[in-house]
Amino acid sequence: MNFEALIQQRQSVRKYSAKPVEKEKLMKCIEAARLAPSASNAQPWTFIVVDDTQLLSLIAKETRGPLGTFNNFVASVPVLLVMVLEKPTLLSEMGGRLKKKEYPLIDIGIAAEHFCLQAAELGLGTCMIGWFNEKDILSLLKIPDDKTIGLIVSLGYAPDGYPLRKKARKSLVSILRWNAY
Repeated sequence: MNFEALIQQRQSVRKYSAKPVEKEKLMKCIEAARLAPSASNAQPWTFIVVDDTQLLSLIAKETRGPLGTFNNFVASVPVLLVMVLEKPTLLSEMGGRLKKKEYPLIDIGIAAEHFCLQAAELGLGTCMIGWFNEKDILSLLKIPDDKTIGLIVSLGYAPDGYPLRKKARKSLVSILRWNAY
């Protein structure tokens, strides 16, 4: 698949079939995330794969928004990737302080997109989940309290007939400037 087709195909999938994700495909997605660039090559992440059905169910409850109004699809996800932020290298941390940038968050975003693009190429669906009860998920996954979860990414097969939605994006003319704001 060429890159243009791949970015057109990649979308947030919020409905999953019961078909399990093959370990080889899962590992390809993780490898794509592992190879993502990061500030000063800090690689400030640990990836936790959650595929145990009981644990998935418990985590799904912790991703539902106020009044249970969103992320309800997580209850049907066969795999979650929990991306834990790790301490950056000294160089990355110093640079971030000087420039007032959260490089580990940027790095996690890049790694997550690598994961999602690889999944799309393999025919899998993903959705980046930013709303969750972090304290409870830290406990469920036995993650030390001093760690932060950067993102959770769902992974699985969309059901047959799941529509490829037209991308609703701002026009190029509204976001592009040349040589000055």
